[in-house]
Amino acid sequence: MAKQLTGGRVLLWSLLGRLPTAMSPIGTLLLVSRNTGSVWSGSLVAGALAGGQAIGGPIVGRLADRRGQRTVGLAAALANAAALVVLVAASERGLALGWQIAPAALTGLSVPLVGPLSRSRWVRLAAGEPELTAAMLSLDGIVDEFAFTAGPALVGVLAGAASPAVALLTAAVLSGVCAVLFALHPTAAPGVPAPSHPQDRSAGRLLSTPYVLLLAGTALLGACFGSVQVGVTATTEALGRPGAAGLVYGFLGCTSSLAGVVIASLPARRGLPARLRAGAALLFAASCVLLLTSGDLIDDSPTNGSLAALTAAIGFLGVAVAPQIITVFGLVERTVPATRLGEAMAALVSALILAQSAGTFLAGWAADHGAPGSPFAVTAAAAATAFVLAACTATDRRYHRRNAEPRPPAPAETRTADPAS
Repeated sequence: MAKQLTGGRVLLWSLLGRLPTAMSPIGTLLLVSRNTGSVWSGSLVAGALAGGQAIGGPIVGRLADRRGQRTVGLAAALANAAALVVLVAASERGLALGWQIAPAALTGLSVPLVGPLSRSRWVRLAAGEPELTAAMLSLDGIVDEFAFTAGPALVGVLAGAASPAVALLTAAVLSGVCAVLFALHPTAAPGVPAPSHPQDRSAGRLLSTPYVLLLAGTALLGACFGSVQVGVTATTEALGRPGAAGLVYGFLGCTSSLAGVVIASLPARRGLPARLRAGAALLFAASCVLLLTSGDLIDDSPTNGSLAALTAAIGFLGVAVAPQIITVFGLVERTVPATRLGEAMAALVSALILAQSAGTFLAGWAADHGAPGSPFAVTAAAAATAFVLAACTATDRRYHRRNAEPRPPAPAETRTADPAS
C-alpha cells in the first residue's frame, strides 16, 4: 500500500525518523542521571524535553500545514539534531543544570513530528478513498507502535554497550539524516496559506466538540501509558526482577502492533465510532484484569510464574492500545479541516505526552503510598473514564465527515477590498 502511494522508501525514512522522539526522553534521563548522580536532576531535564515537545508539537504542525512539510520538517530535523548534540556536550562536560535544561527544552520544541506529518501525508495521498485511507492510517499506527517500542530498547542496548551519550548521539544522527530525508521526499505536502475570507476561516476552525473529545480520549490513553510504566517498574522490583521491567513493558508494544495488523485488515465500512466504543471497553476490561492480577502477584516467594502472569496481563492491555490509536487517527481525519491535519495530529501527541507525565506522577505517588501494584489503579481509573466518555459521545452523528476544504479565493473584481492589502 505504501509502495503503491510513495514508492516505498519514504516508509523507511518515516520509521527511522520517529526513533529519536522515542529515544530522547529515556536517553536524556539516563545521561543526566549518570553524569549528575541524581535521578531528580535527570527527571528535571527529561521533563523539560517533554514540556518542550508538548508545546512545540502543535506549533511545528501548524507551520508545516501553512508553509509546507519540506521546509518546516527540514528546519525542525536539523535543529533537533543540533540540540541533541549540545545537550550531550553540556551534560558530559558537567555544566550547570540550567545549561542542560535549555538544550533539552529546545530538543522537545524542535521534534520534527515525523509521525503526525506522516499521517497527514497518507491522508492527502489517499485522496479521500476510504479503504485506502483506513489501511494507510492502520499501517502508520503499526509503524508508530514499533518505533515506540524499539526506541527505548535501542537506548538500552547502546547505553549498556557504550554509554547514554552514544545513544543520544545516535538519535541526533537519525534525526539529522532520516527525518531530513523524510522531509525532503517528493511526497511532502505543500503548505496552504491561512484563509483570508471570514467564511473560510470559520470552515478552517480546528477546535470543535468532536476534536476536543478525541483530545480528551487521547489524554486518558496517555495517563494509562504513564501509570503502566510506573506499575511495571514497581511490580518487577517487588518480584525481585527489576531488570525485566523493560522487557515486560515492551511486550505491550508487541501485542499492540499485532492488534494493529488485525485492525488494518478490517473493512473500512465498520463504523469508526463503534470501533472507538469497543476499543475503550476492551481497554477498561484489560486494565481491570491487570489490576486484579497485580494484586495477587506479590508474596514472600516471587516466582517466574508471577512475572509471566504480569507479562500476560500487560500483553492483554496492549491488544487494546493500537486499535484505539488507529481509530482516533481515522476520526481526526474526518473531523478537522484537511488544511490543519498536521497541526491536529501534533496536538494529539502533545495531549498524550502531557497526560502520560501526569499519569506517571500520580502512579508514582500511589506506588510510594501503597502496594507495588497500586499504580495500576490509576490505569484502571483512566481507562474507565475513557470508556464512559466513548460510550456517551462516540456516535456516527457526532463524527460525521465534514467538508473542510477551504473555498477558493473570489475573483479580484468581486472581492471586497482589504484595508491591510
